[in-house]
Amino acid sequence: MSRKFAAFIATGVALVVVAGALLVLALGHERQPQPAAATTQTSPPPPVNPPSNQPSGEPTETPGNNAPPSTPGKPADDPTANLVKGKNKKVIFFSFDDGPDPYWTPKILQVLANHGAHATFFELGTMQAAHPGLREQVLAAGNSIGSHSISHPQLTAISAAERHHQIFDGPRSTCFRPPYGASNPKVRADIKAAGMVQVLWDVDPRDWARPGVNAIVQNIMNNAHNHNIILMHDGGGDRAQTVAALDKVLPLLKAKGYSFPAMDCKQP
Repeated sequence: MSRKFAAFIATGVALVVVAGALLVLALGHERQPQPAAATTQTSPPPPVNPPSNQPSGEPTETPGNNAPPSTPGKPADDPTANLVKGKNKKVIFFSFDDGPDPYWTPKILQVLANHGAHATFFELGTMQAAHPGLREQVLAAGNSIGSHSISHPQLTAISAAERHHQIFDGPRSTCFRPPYGASNPKVRADIKAAGMVQVLWDVDPRDWARPGVNAIVQNIMNNAHNHNIILMHDGGGDRAQTVAALDKVLPLLKAKGYSFPAMDCKQP
């Protein structure tokens, strides 16, 4: 083989090798992954907190037929003022709710009379209507009568129209005791508009729960002070413990120098 021919062959082989390499590079470039198009990333919305079962802390008022509320304080303007104003004598005011009852009210009247005591009876309109004559019997014995509404609803939990009816159309008196002691500005405004004053109490011996005669007596003796109003009941159930406790506590308080006038609740 001549030198010229050999050089020609070598040059041809080199060209083939170079061309093959260039082809491989070109094909490899075509197979490279293309960059993805830019996308807008959005943050997920914040998680929604599940509703809490914890109480909000706001006071709520619900009717309760078995548990009267905690003992409220005596209002500043009450029908006891003229009976204690400028007087040093010791007085305690007994009051009885939920009557008049044809069985228990006469028994309480008898105990009061036996001890020279008087009281104020906060009566229901339905009970007055069902037992005519008892109202006059209470008044004839030197006691006074206040209104306790018509049918004993919780006045803070009924409609304005029904509240107005319960206050304005109940027993006639210048004194009004809201059932359960449940009151608010609207209740007090209706009471005032009806020409009455709200009367609550200072001591609740829980006779309504029938805790026992001695428990009722001790509650009164431990908590009652001069000019206090005592809450008791002559209606709403068996009041045998109330009658017996009243018979025991009156002489004990009398021995301490107390007297027991009726509150100044007029009958318009």
